[in-house]
Amino acid sequence: MNFRNYTAAGVFAAMLTLPMMASAAGDVEAGKAKSAVCAACHGANGVAQIPTYPNLAGQNAGYTVMALNAYKNKQRTGGQAVIMQGQAAGLSDEDMANLAAYYESLPAGG
Repeated sequence: MNFRNYTAAGVFAAMLTLPMMASAAGDVEAGKAKSAVCAACHGANGVAQIPTYPNLAGQNAGYTVMALNAYKNKQRTGGQAVIMQGQAAGLSDEDMANLAAYYESLPAGG
C-alpha cells in the first residue's frame, strides 16, 4: 500500500466518523439551561469562587463528559465525589453532552 492509499483510507475513515462526532456534540443553550444547579459550586460563569472546586469554563467537552460519566458510575471517589456522584446520577447522556458543550463555549477566564 502506498502513501496515496493511506491518505485515501484516512480521508474515508474521517468521513465515516463525522456524523458520529456531530451527534456527540451537545446543545450549548440546553446546557446553559441545565447548568443552574452547577453554578452553586462551579460559579454562574463556570469559574468557581471556592478554590477547591474546579473551574468548568473553557473545559474540553470530551473531558467533561468523561468526568461526569465517571462520577455517575462511581468510578471517581474522594474529595467532593459523593456530591458529584449524586449530581451526575440524574443526568442523561444528552444532558452531559449539553452541559459539556456549554462549559466548553465559555471563556476559560470567566
